Amino acid sequence: MKNESFGKKILSFIGNNSVPILFVLICIVCIPISGFSASYLINEIVTRMGRNIFLILCLLIPIMAGMGLNFGMTLGAMAAELALILVSDWQIWGIPGVVLAMILSIPFSIVLGTLCGKILNMAKGREMITSYIISFFMNGVYQLVVLYMMGPIIPIKHANVKLPRGYGIRNSVDLIHMRQCLDNLLAVRIKGVKIPVLTFIIIALLCLFIVWFRRTKLGQDMRAVGQDMDVARDAGINVERTRIISIVMSTVLAGFGMVIYLQNMGNIATYSSHSQIGMFCIAALLVGGASVDKASIGNVFLGVILFHTMFIVAPKAGAMITGDSMIGEYFRVFVSYAVITLSLILYETKKRKNKSMVGQQLAQAQKDEEAGKA
Repeated sequence: MKNESFGKKILSFIGNNSVPILFVLICIVCIPISGFSASYLINEIVTRMGRNIFLILCLLIPIMAGMGLNFGMTLGAMAAELALILVSDWQIWGIPGVVLAMILSIPFSIVLGTLCGKILNMAKGREMITSYIISFFMNGVYQLVVLYMMGPIIPIKHANVKLPRGYGIRNSVDLIHMRQCLDNLLAVRIKGVKIPVLTFIIIALLCLFIVWFRRTKLGQDMRAVGQDMDVARDAGINVERTRIISIVMSTVLAGFGMVIYLQNMGNIATYSSHSQIGMFCIAALLVGGASVDKASIGNVFLGVILFHTMFIVAPKAGAMITGDSMIGEYFRVFVSYAVITLSLILYETKKRKNKSMVGQQLAQAQKDEEAGKA
């Protein structure tokens, strides 16, 4: 009996953590084949942790409020890019430029987040696909602003930001004077591995904020809304307002995270930096073992380590196996979408199974009640 119980626990653990286990196996296979040294691999992973974790953490609040995976975080990324373009044109660099870009992104993020939240309130139960389509729609608006409005309507002075025709923004905006200013400020090197201490302090502060926020009245309201909107409404919680606040908070934090991401990269790909950011952040979160309705800070860290380890080693492993590094590139892009698909399928399967079990238990209870009356 004990062996049987232990076997069930093992199977349950594998079933609940199938995606992280799959990625651990992929990394175990690819790391030796890639031939990268341990110091190089650790340095790359630490760099990518500092670059991406803040962005992924912004997804936790909408999940807590029962709104699923917020593909609309792309709106916050667009807000950050608009802010950085303005800061770059004003020639404000270094830490002051990063701080100013974060401050400027807040009003853009609040407006976009409020709009997104109101639309998602009209599409209850379909928040993920709706937020995904909203991000496509707002991408068109964003491109209208940066292609045609920046110059004639929004003043842009410097020629290295503007297109030669006199309006619109160049395909790439240089942030070389801002590059890694956060990462280098308190950086330490341990055996060749650069650790961006200030960036990790900012990430730790956000983690502490999320832990604290969950215990506040608003955080408890969001959790109640996430569990059951009807019960929350009966308890006097303004469900629609709470859901909008969760999306606005997520969008504002995504704007801050995108500023951190782009200062690390050192340039803005004006028309494409934000296009895949939501997809990769959500994929990393799911790789860490999160689901549509449950995610933790631990899932974020584990997901970043596993997902980006695969991102680093897959092209080199593909080149070593097939002689073509593009095979590895195709593989990691394919895996990004496959992880989201697999996680959503597993989530829906588990949800239906739980509903079926609840239905069976209710039916059995009714039978027992009828038998007792007879």
